[in-house]
Amino acid sequence: QSQLVESGGGSVQPGGSLRLSCGTSGENLDLYDIGWFRQAPGKEREGVACISGLDNTYYVDSVKGRFTISRDNAKNMVYLQMNNLNADDTALYYCARARDIGGQYCAVVPGPYAYWGQGTQVTVSP
Repeated sequence: QSQLVESGGGSVQPGGSLRLSCGTSGENLDLYDIGWFRQAPGKEREGVACISGLDNTYYVDSVKGRFTISRDNAKNMVYLQMNNLNADDTALYYCARARDIGGQYCAVVPGPYAYWGQGTQVTVSP
């Protein structure tokens, strides 16, 4: 069973950057869809980006052009590079692994994702 662990969160000023990391002590991530989700206080969890088992990526409009999801199979890690951060990006960020081996495309809806990390906090403020 995959135990996902996120790291890399922190506090930054608007316009700053952070790189989140997602790793696991369980099986390899490289064949699975991996998603990044976030939840801000008082709001529902929302999908941010995902990378499919075949390494196609998808981003929600609010982060397109600012966030980049990638994976390093040798390190069994998935990353979320976040640039030009703003206050609306403040949230607890989670990575998740799909239940089944991935295909060509992924989706940032919670349903296919069976394994979740505990989250890493990102705070953007002046």
